[in-house]
Amino acid sequence: MATFLYRLGRLAFRKRWYVTLVWVAVLGAVGFGAVKAPGASDEEFSMPGIESQKAFDLLEQRFPGMTADGATARVVFVAPGGEKVTAAGNKKAIEETVADLADGSQVANAVDPFQARAVSHDGSTAYATVTYKVGANELSDASRTHLENALHQAQDAGLTVEAGGDAVSEQGGAGGAAEVIGVAIAAVVLLVTFGSLAAAGLPLLTALVGVGVSMATILALSEALGLSTTTGTLAMMLGLAVGIDYALFVVSRYREERAKGRTPEEATALATGTAGSAVVFAGLTVVIALAGLAVVGIPMLTKMGLAAAGAVVVAVLIALTLVPAVLGFWPNAVLARKARKSGRLEESGDNGGTRWSRFVLRRPVPVLLLGVIGLGALAVPMTDLQLGMPGDEAKPTSTTERRAYDALAEGFGPGFNGPLTIVVDARGADDAKSAAETVAKDIGATKGIVSVSPARFNEAGDTAVFSAVPATAPTDEKTKDLVTVIRDERPGIESRTGATYEVTGSTALNIDISDKVQSALVPYLLVVVGLAVLLLLVVFRSLLVPVKAALGFLLSVLASLGVVVLVFQQGHGAELLGVEQTGPIMSLMPIFLVGIVFGLAMDYEVFLVSRMREAYVHGDRPDEAITSGFRHSARVVVAAALIMIAVFAGFIGESDSMIKMIGFGLASAVLFDAFVVRMAIVPAVLALLGDRAWWLPKWLDRALPRVDVEGEALSRRPEAEPGPAEPAEPAAARV
Repeated sequence: MATFLYRLGRLAFRKRWYVTLVWVAVLGAVGFGAVKAPGASDEEFSMPGIESQKAFDLLEQRFPGMTADGATARVVFVAPGGEKVTAAGNKKAIEETVADLADGSQVANAVDPFQARAVSHDGSTAYATVTYKVGANELSDASRTHLENALHQAQDAGLTVEAGGDAVSEQGGAGGAAEVIGVAIAAVVLLVTFGSLAAAGLPLLTALVGVGVSMATILALSEALGLSTTTGTLAMMLGLAVGIDYALFVVSRYREERAKGRTPEEATALATGTAGSAVVFAGLTVVIALAGLAVVGIPMLTKMGLAAAGAVVVAVLIALTLVPAVLGFWPNAVLARKARKSGRLEESGDNGGTRWSRFVLRRPVPVLLLGVIGLGALAVPMTDLQLGMPGDEAKPTSTTERRAYDALAEGFGPGFNGPLTIVVDARGADDAKSAAETVAKDIGATKGIVSVSPARFNEAGDTAVFSAVPATAPTDEKTKDLVTVIRDERPGIESRTGATYEVTGSTALNIDISDKVQSALVPYLLVVVGLAVLLLLVVFRSLLVPVKAALGFLLSVLASLGVVVLVFQQGHGAELLGVEQTGPIMSLMPIFLVGIVFGLAMDYEVFLVSRMREAYVHGDRPDEAITSGFRHSARVVVAAALIMIAVFAGFIGESDSMIKMIGFGLASAVLFDAFVVRMAIVPAVLALLGDRAWWLPKWLDRALPRVDVEGEALSRRPEAEPGPAEPAEPAAARV
């Protein structure tokens, strides 16, 4: 492996113009394809195998057109204090507003609340449902403005008017601003780390090229592969993250080799052969984690994982080819300013990483206990983890969606915001209508159900659908128990009526998703961690180092989940982050956390420990190898971690609670893994193990393939011997 990558790096250095032109051509080709390709569609969320999805599919089959995916807006009218919406003036204002809403060019229909009996018992609140002909992402600015103007018209009449639904919610997400801030912070961190504008700019430039190639490819293939507008979100975030990390590692190793007196070409080849080997296997662990998302069984998540895995592969290829090529154009520009001015390249001696490693080596037991106990304590709240899908109730009160949610809950009851949809399949019943009425009556009599709507039949008369409103809020644990009770009653009702039914709706769907994700988490961990342990076994040729790496990762993930529960579910310190409403943790949060953080954690593990392994193989004692690894890699790992923490923490400032949660969880996980696990627990464990850390049974050593990540073969090459320093660059090459 190291020899092959050495030759690849040297070839890229020598043929830098060709390599650069190839990447420019690739970027141009996929960019042209992305421009010409049809726009990505909004993929319908589906999760095969759960009851809610089966019921939804049955609705589509038996009620064609009923589940059309047009955008909706629920407009809530609240009368002034002491008045009723049925009062003459208020009623007139509401009817005029609804009529105005119905005039929109993209509006399919707007239902008058007085005709639909959508008025609360006390007469204080009413709501109108506006359905559009197009999806939320296809709504024009004119339609949104028309909706806002209609609401202002009713407000001018003295009514309190709020609106919810996907026609009102902001589309697209908040990733763009956070990514720009992340790139800016990355530039500052890289500049401080390297002391060179070129060294700081090179990882950013090559990472952006990689992200451009990846995103353009995803857009170009979106229609052919059925990719949605959200597929590329994870690919962009991780492509940028690992693209910076991988280039950073190669450039850092190049500077080390130049400090030893290597020529630019030889230093580039050695950096690609050694650091490049670590990049390859770090990238493989990330790909395993992302491709493993297919285990969860959510098609959208599988596509996101595979697209992100493709972006990581592109980042690896960029680091192995384009980075060496760019180094060939400006071989001295990436060196520190002092080295460029003096013309002398000195190998770095003691630094902060060296001093920290010696501190840990003197006190391995206290450091290990403090790290494990600290992370263990933070992980304790995770035992109270409740998964769900926060909705409008989790948004800040400054949003109209949250105020509409609260108004409906106050006027119609907390369960009104999440009604259950019951689909009755009466094909096996003697009397379909009677069977459906019996099902509705029995479910309506269930404790916890406050109302049941009249059943509607399809044209064939063999399938009915009705709504049941719970007494509790959609995210309440009592609602989850209620859904379980209704489903448990099914066998008895089916035996009496000959009809069966299934429960769906947003509330039931969120419950089913949470259950499926929770049940898929352990298999996902086993697959991903198991494959990564096997890969690290080949890389480090050690039994204990891969196991230690996996256990450390699990500890950091559990701790990050614990602090997420502590803040977003239990509410401790929530006000400091601007979280106004606590509730269940987003269903996909554990999966996202495991998939993304596992990849980054294994990056840090490979970068750090591969240098220790390299020093040990070349004759250092175990403690010397640890110090050598920290001397050369600690600064790189710290810089990479700070960049990631800054990028993820930028999302905490967003108003959406789910975006806050993702940003806070990922930033916490990287903080724990990079600074507690990799920087403290890893050296402490290796110090206690000594030579045993690198032990591998002889039979297994013979069976495993040799990949030479540490570059042992390169140390025997004549080209690898130190040579004379490179003469001064021509003026055109200086930066």
